[in-house]
Amino acid sequence: MELLAHPVRMRIVHALRGRELTTGRLAELLPDVSKAMVYRHVEALAAGGVIEVAEERRVRGAVERTYRLRDATIDTEDLTVDDYRRGFDLALATLLAEFTAYLDRDDADPAADLVGFRQHAIWLSRDELEALISELRKVIVPRLAQEPTADRRRYLLSPILFPAEDAAAIT
Repeated sequence: MELLAHPVRMRIVHALRGRELTTGRLAELLPDVSKAMVYRHVEALAAGGVIEVAEERRVRGAVERTYRLRDATIDTEDLTVDDYRRGFDLALATLLAEFTAYLDRDDADPAADLVGFRQHAIWLSRDELEALISELRKVIVPRLAQEPTADRRRYLLSPILFPAEDAAAIT
Protein backbone atom coordinates (compact mmCIF):
# COMPACT_ATOMS: atom_id res chain seq x y z
CA MET A 1 0.00 0.00 0.00
CA GLU A 2 2.75 2.45 0.91
CA LEU A 3 4.48 1.96 -2.44
CA LEU A 4 1.30 3.04 -4.21
CA ALA A 5 0.71 5.94 -1.82
CA HIS A 6 1.72 8.56 -4.37
CA PRO A 7 -0.60 9.99 -7.05
CA VAL A 8 2.03 9.81 -9.80
CA ARG A 9 2.68 6.13 -9.09
CA MET A 10 -1.04 5.43 -9.20
CA ARG A 11 -1.30 7.30 -12.51
CA ILE A 12 1.50 5.11 -13.87
CA VAL A 13 -0.38 2.02 -12.70
CA HIS A 14 -3.56 3.33 -14.38
CA ALA A 15 -1.65 4.01 -17.60
CA LEU A 16 -0.21 0.48 -17.63
CA ARG A 17 -3.51 -1.25 -16.95
CA GLY A 18 -4.14 -3.56 -19.89
CA ARG A 19 -1.07 -2.58 -21.89
CA GLU A 20 2.72 -2.52 -22.04
CA LEU A 21 4.57 0.81 -22.26
CA THR A 22 8.09 2.18 -22.21
CA THR A 23 9.07 4.78 -19.65
CA GLY A 24 9.33 7.30 -22.49
CA ARG A 25 5.75 6.59 -23.55
CA LEU A 26 4.59 6.85 -19.94
CA ALA A 27 6.24 10.28 -19.75
CA GLU A 28 4.32 11.32 -22.89
CA LEU A 29 1.07 10.16 -21.29
CA LEU A 30 1.82 12.20 -18.15
CA PRO A 31 2.90 15.52 -19.67
CA ASP A 32 2.38 17.38 -16.40
CA VAL A 33 5.00 15.17 -14.68
CA SER A 34 8.73 15.63 -15.37
CA LYS A 35 10.49 12.79 -17.19
CA ALA A 36 12.91 12.42 -14.30
CA MET A 37 10.01 11.95 -11.87
CA VAL A 38 8.35 9.38 -14.15
CA TYR A 39 11.62 7.43 -14.38
CA ARG A 40 12.08 7.56 -10.58
CA HIS A 41 8.56 6.30 -9.92
CA VAL A 42 8.83 3.55 -12.55
CA GLU A 43 12.04 2.37 -10.88
CA ALA A 44 10.31 2.34 -7.47
CA LEU A 45 7.30 0.41 -8.81
CA ALA A 46 9.58 -2.13 -10.52
CA ALA A 47 11.75 -2.55 -7.41
CA GLY A 48 8.60 -3.06 -5.34
CA GLY A 49 7.26 -5.71 -7.71
CA VAL A 50 4.16 -3.77 -8.82
CA ILE A 51 5.35 -3.64 -12.42
CA GLU A 52 7.74 -5.84 -14.36
CA VAL A 53 9.84 -5.67 -17.49
CA ALA A 54 7.89 -7.17 -20.38
CA GLU A 55 10.59 -6.60 -22.99
CA GLU A 56 14.07 -5.12 -23.40
CA ARG A 57 15.64 -3.91 -26.62
CA ARG A 58 18.66 -1.92 -27.69
CA VAL A 59 17.96 1.59 -28.93
CA ARG A 60 20.96 3.72 -29.92
CA GLY A 61 23.27 1.87 -27.55
CA ALA A 62 20.92 2.05 -24.56
CA VAL A 63 18.50 -0.55 -23.26
CA GLU A 64 14.85 0.44 -23.61
CA ARG A 65 12.50 -1.41 -21.28
CA THR A 66 8.81 -1.97 -21.81
CA TYR A 67 6.82 -2.43 -18.60
CA ARG A 68 3.55 -4.09 -17.64
CA LEU A 69 1.62 -4.57 -14.43
CA ARG A 70 2.30 -7.75 -12.52
CA ASP A 71 -0.69 -9.91 -11.70
CA ALA A 72 -1.43 -9.15 -8.08
CA THR A 73 -4.33 -8.92 -5.73
CA ILE A 74 -4.63 -7.30 -2.33
CA ASP A 75 -6.17 -9.44 0.38
CA THR A 76 -8.79 -7.08 1.78
CA GLU A 77 -9.17 -9.21 4.91
CA ASP A 78 -5.76 -7.97 6.04
CA LEU A 79 -6.60 -4.28 5.58
CA THR A 80 -7.32 -2.09 8.57
CA VAL A 81 -9.74 0.83 8.65
CA ASP A 82 -6.72 3.14 8.38
CA ASP A 83 -5.53 1.19 5.30
CA TYR A 84 -8.92 1.81 3.69
CA ARG A 85 -8.71 5.50 4.64
CA ARG A 86 -5.25 5.86 3.09
CA GLY A 87 -6.32 3.90 0.02
CA PHE A 88 -9.38 6.09 -0.46
CA ASP A 89 -7.33 9.27 0.01
CA LEU A 90 -4.89 8.00 -2.60
CA ALA A 91 -7.69 7.05 -5.00
CA LEU A 92 -9.19 10.54 -4.71
CA ALA A 93 -5.82 12.26 -5.11
CA THR A 94 -5.08 10.14 -8.19
CA LEU A 95 -8.53 10.78 -9.64
CA LEU A 96 -8.09 14.52 -9.09
CA ALA A 97 -4.64 14.44 -10.75
CA GLU A 98 -5.98 12.48 -13.75
CA PHE A 99 -9.01 14.77 -14.14
CA THR A 100 -6.89 17.92 -13.81
CA ALA A 101 -4.45 16.61 -16.44
CA TYR A 102 -7.41 15.94 -18.75
CA LEU A 103 -8.86 19.43 -18.25
CA ASP A 104 -5.43 21.01 -18.83
CA ARG A 105 -5.15 19.44 -22.30
CA ASP A 106 -5.71 21.76 -25.25
CA ASP A 107 -8.34 19.43 -26.72
CA ALA A 108 -10.34 18.91 -23.50
CA ASP A 109 -14.09 19.04 -24.20
CA PRO A 110 -15.98 17.51 -21.26
CA ALA A 111 -19.40 17.84 -22.92
CA ALA A 112 -18.29 16.23 -26.19
CA ASP A 113 -16.33 13.54 -24.29
CA LEU A 114 -19.44 12.68 -22.23
CA VAL A 115 -17.59 13.30 -18.97
CA GLY A 116 -19.82 12.55 -16.04
CA PHE A 117 -19.80 12.33 -12.29
CA ARG A 118 -22.83 11.69 -10.18
CA GLN A 119 -23.73 10.48 -6.74
CA HIS A 120 -26.85 8.47 -6.06
CA ALA A 121 -28.21 7.37 -2.71
CA ILE A 122 -29.76 3.92 -3.08
CA TRP A 123 -31.31 1.63 -0.46
CA LEU A 124 -30.08 -1.95 -0.73
CA SER A 125 -30.21 -5.10 1.34
CA ARG A 126 -27.03 -7.19 1.50
CA ASP A 127 -28.44 -9.51 -1.21
CA GLU A 128 -29.37 -6.54 -3.42
CA LEU A 129 -25.90 -5.01 -2.93
CA GLU A 130 -24.22 -8.27 -3.95
CA ALA A 131 -26.51 -8.49 -7.00
CA LEU A 132 -25.67 -4.89 -7.98
CA ILE A 133 -21.93 -5.56 -7.70
CA SER A 134 -22.32 -8.72 -9.79
CA GLU A 135 -24.29 -6.85 -12.45
CA LEU A 136 -21.71 -4.05 -12.59
CA ARG A 137 -18.93 -6.64 -13.02
CA LYS A 138 -20.85 -8.26 -15.88
CA VAL A 139 -20.99 -4.90 -17.64
CA ILE A 140 -17.48 -3.63 -16.84
CA VAL A 141 -15.20 -6.72 -16.94
CA PRO A 142 -15.68 -7.52 -20.66
CA ARG A 143 -14.78 -3.93 -21.54
CA LEU A 144 -11.52 -4.16 -19.59
CA ALA A 145 -10.24 -6.62 -22.21
CA GLN A 146 -11.06 -4.39 -25.19
CA GLU A 147 -7.99 -3.49 -27.24
CA PRO A 148 -7.24 0.05 -28.39
CA THR A 149 -8.47 0.92 -31.89
CA ALA A 150 -8.61 4.10 -33.95
CA ASP A 151 -12.20 4.78 -32.87
CA ARG A 152 -11.68 4.08 -29.14
CA ARG A 153 -10.53 6.53 -26.48
CA ARG A 154 -9.26 5.39 -23.11
CA TYR A 155 -11.59 6.39 -20.27
CA LEU A 156 -11.03 6.18 -16.54
CA LEU A 157 -13.98 4.63 -14.69
CA SER A 158 -13.83 4.90 -10.89
CA PRO A 159 -16.80 3.37 -9.10
CA ILE A 160 -16.90 4.19 -5.40
CA LEU A 161 -19.34 2.38 -3.15
CA PHE A 162 -19.82 2.62 0.61
CA PRO A 163 -22.70 2.80 3.09
CA ALA A 164 -23.67 6.41 3.82
CA GLU A 165 -25.62 5.76 7.02
CA ASP A 166 -25.61 3.30 9.86
CA ALA A 167 -28.52 0.88 9.35
CA ALA A 168 -29.34 1.07 13.07
CA ALA A 169 -29.88 4.84 12.79
CA ILE A 170 -32.71 4.31 10.31
CA THR A 171 -35.83 3.59 12.30
